Amino acid sequence: MSQSLKQTPKAMLWALHIDHEVSAISSTLGDIDTVKTGFKWFHVQSDAKDSEDCLQGLGLQAEIVDALCTVETRPKAIQFGAGMLVYLRGINCNPDADPEDMVSLRLWITKDFVISARRKDRQLFSIQDTKQELDKGYVPGSPLDLMLNIITKIANRISETVDVLDEELSVFEALDKSEKQDRLKLSMVRRKAAAIRRYLAPQRDALDAIHRINKSLSQQQAFELRDQTDRMTRYVEDLDLAKERAIVLQDELRNRIAEQQGMRMYVLSLVTAIFLPLSFLTGLFGMNVAGLPGTLEPQAFTYLALSMALLAVVLLVTMFWKRWF
Repeated sequence: MSQSLKQTPKAMLWALHIDHEVSAISSTLGDIDTVKTGFKWFHVQSDAKDSEDCLQGLGLQAEIVDALCTVETRPKAIQFGAGMLVYLRGINCNPDADPEDMVSLRLWITKDFVISARRKDRQLFSIQDTKQELDKGYVPGSPLDLMLNIITKIANRISETVDVLDEELSVFEALDKSEKQDRLKLSMVRRKAAAIRRYLAPQRDALDAIHRINKSLSQQQAFELRDQTDRMTRYVEDLDLAKERAIVLQDELRNRIAEQQGMRMYVLSLVTAIFLPLSFLTGLFGMNVAGLPGTLEPQAFTYLALSMALLAVVLLVTMFWKRWF
């Protein structure tokens, strides 16, 4: 770190020295450059007004500063000189936020320090989980160990969200009756699964790229990174399965609704078939014309009513015999 910050920048969220213990250090670089053991972790708000000055003050090249402050990112890992640039995505657990609106995390990792960057109002709770572990006494041995711990926390949050989606689908599958409003809920589940998978697939590739490009990984670190890569692969497969389950449930729901509508139309058709000849008779004998039979017979209405009732019974018996019901 060649430059020096004269005062604590607003973009700096925290600056930690991690050795045998974790301690806060001044982000003015008054004592940052004097720290020779262990490594340092700087967490920065990338869209603050002084974020670029802050990152340049930490000795970063302009290309790295631009990469950490960029607005749109997709998960990937790039080797850049002696350092590694990593973009990750985590579940959005902020208040009133949709979990599938995943939060971007930018990491710059060297052998001496880790710089993580996030945007305002886009707090990544996995980072907070990692810092809480540090506060409780967990001390990672290197920047790569800290990165792996962050990746693990991100995967844990993703696992919780995937489990919630699986439980929601299980509830739908257990329902004996489904309503039309359930179609909207299933559509939301499909959209959540698709939105999360959109970033998990490249994130899996990013973790695999870290394994390939970083030759300084120890055997234990390589094993942990491979384990997290396998977890991401499993979550991608689970989300694909969730989408397929949601599609099957939607098709089943549509079939149920179509069957209910068809049954109602069928009943109406049968009722119409019964009352159509009766309506014909009432229309025929209701004509006000001369010569209509029965007009002079006092019991004509009774005979007609009995005839219509008998006709209705005959029609019903015929329908049962034909198994139309």
